Amino acid sequence: MSQSPATAVVEPPALSAQVRSWLAQERLDAHIEALRGDASARRYWRLRGAILAEFPPGDELLPFLRVQYRWQRAGLPVPRILAVQPRLGLILQEDLGDEDLKARLDRGAPVAANMEAALDLVLRLAAAGRGQWGRPALPVYDRARLDGELQLFRDWYLPCQQERPLSSAAAKALDDLFATLVARALAQPRVWVHRDFHARNILMHPRTGELTLIDFQDAVEGPWTYDLASLLWDRYWDWGPQQRAAWIESYRQRLADCGFAPPPPERFAEQVQSMALQRNLKILGIFCRLARRDGKEHYLEFLPRFWSYVWQGLGRDPELAPYREWFAPWAPSSVRP
Repeated sequence: MSQSPATAVVEPPALSAQVRSWLAQERLDAHIEALRGDASARRYWRLRGAILAEFPPGDELLPFLRVQYRWQRAGLPVPRILAVQPRLGLILQEDLGDEDLKARLDRGAPVAANMEAALDLVLRLAAAGRGQWGRPALPVYDRARLDGELQLFRDWYLPCQQERPLSSAAAKALDDLFATLVARALAQPRVWVHRDFHARNILMHPRTGELTLIDFQDAVEGPWTYDLASLLWDRYWDWGPQQRAAWIESYRQRLADCGFAPPPPERFAEQVQSMALQRNLKILGIFCRLARRDGKEHYLEFLPRFWSYVWQGLGRDPELAPYREWFAPWAPSSVRP
């Protein structure tokens, strides 16, 4: 549930009579401002001191509430829920304003201090789940889920780049690569994972300045490097391998300080790199799906960056480097190796 709406939409979507009636009952039927949405079909409005989210039928309303409940009880910074109308797919939550981590960095705030705070939040989330696997448990980031995400690359990215079907040899190469990445992910310790931990999903609390998590309805129990990889291989900035390596080692040391038992630096860096490769392949597929299926063509602008992440990731891993020969023809024309 994104609550980082930088601008109002030009034509506010109409609220149904049922929604307006519910808002009137809550005495929130005045000063309604439609807000920009995110990659989902959810819609948002700013009311007096609150944000209204409308979930389409079958969307993530209940998963969002379950995660919010668990994480708030664990002391994690999440928006407070003010009211819920599940029959209409509505959630009313506190208004945390418009400043997310991206906006803060874009206006020139110190990168080092803000990224260190974001790393602390990743660690805080990972540590919060220890000993809290009871009900209502989060879904497990299992083999089927990990592999299904990788198949998005095959099903959506590749058709964007080539008209011919995959050869049997190329399909076999992808199968082998995907199996390796899934096995590596499953071998990592499990923690609570946001699953979309990036700069637009971290809001700055308007009163306390605390970094606050949003858009967490897809949270799972999964690999302990996933959110770290999500933060460091960002869609908005390429921090470069040296800066990422420094942040990875800083995070590894914090894991030890919090009672985890991380492996040596080189091994932990390999875990993060492998997890980043899995995620970045998935992202290429998701962005192509958003563009081709949902008409959100602007997501194609991010493809070159994520392609470069994939290409670099393959090259940095001796076991995976041979797969580069299969990926070279699939690169966008602007960044062909």
